[in-house]
Amino acid sequence: MDIRLLVIRTGDAEKLADFYSLLGLQFEYHRHGNAPFHYSATIGPTVLEIYPFTKSQTEADKHLRLGFGIDNFDHVISTLKERNVVFSMEPTQTDFGFMAVIIDPDERKIELYKK
Repeated sequence: MDIRLLVIRTGDAEKLADFYSLLGLQFEYHRHGNAPFHYSATIGPTVLEIYPFTKSQTEADKHLRLGFGIDNFDHVISTLKERNVVFSMEPTQTDFGFMAVIIDPDERKIELYKK
């Protein structure tokens, strides 16, 4: 089994795509049929899509937590610090590997692992 699709929703899709691009993701802006325009990036067999909120949605799910293995970890960490990204955990060795935890613009915690 593998994960093929992750969809996160936001009030500002462009801002969120720009943020995740700092991690090395390359997004396309497109739509499928009558669906709303959204951003899409491929990570191995997984597609990460950033959609605008649904009509009934007023805020992002702040409890969703994502984790990414980062190829260019030190460079990415440096770039994030230059952009004043909030770290809830500085890079450190843990039982799960060398990692940091950052906060995305919608206040989700994002784990970054050194590959």
